[in-house]
Amino acid sequence: MVTEKVIRIFMTNMSMKNRRRRPRILVAGLGNVLLQDDGVGVHAVRELRKCRLTGVLAAEVGTALLDGLHLFEWADKILAIDAMEAGGSPGMIYLVGVDQIEKGSRQTSLHELSLLSALRFLPKQRNPEIMVLGIEPETIDYGLDLTPTLQAALPKVVREARNILSDWRGSPGYCAESSTATVHHGSRPSVPEVDGTRGH
Repeated sequence: MVTEKVIRIFMTNMSMKNRRRRPRILVAGLGNVLLQDDGVGVHAVRELRKCRLTGVLAAEVGTALLDGLHLFEWADKILAIDAMEAGGSPGMIYLVGVDQIEKGSRQTSLHELSLLSALRFLPKQRNPEIMVLGIEPETIDYGLDLTPTLQAALPKVVREARNILSDWRGSPGYCAESSTATVHHGSRPSVPEVDGTRGH
């Protein structure tokens, strides 16, 4: 079974001017970039890191969800981006709450079982709001590139993600290069300080 060995953590510019506690937001790109459209969530996060969305942490979680557990614990709101098979045409975009997945909706995020299993390890007092932005895949097979259909849909996925994040933050973001950090598989990246508040 193909697995990814690296989680890349991309931190956008964190404003330190506003010390008021704002929700800590995580964007988690799920999937395997070695299996074409299965990795669309990771590809989306790579595009999102070009957008400076204040107070947002974007992480290429890939398939190593347990390695990203401390990030899920840190966050107040989580937007997971993943390939999702729901019977639509390739490139179709879905937005579902994690509660809908738990209740068995017809949408099936390809890594939802791993996500739900990882979330069960969170402390009982941690109950982040979680939305899944899903994209209908066309081909899941060995290959590093998205299919042309999903590559064409990627800008729309990124726009939708930016809209959700802007709603959560209460302010729009803008596109610019953001700082990056690389975290190797099995290590624990430090949780960022957001608006003067450090997660634990």
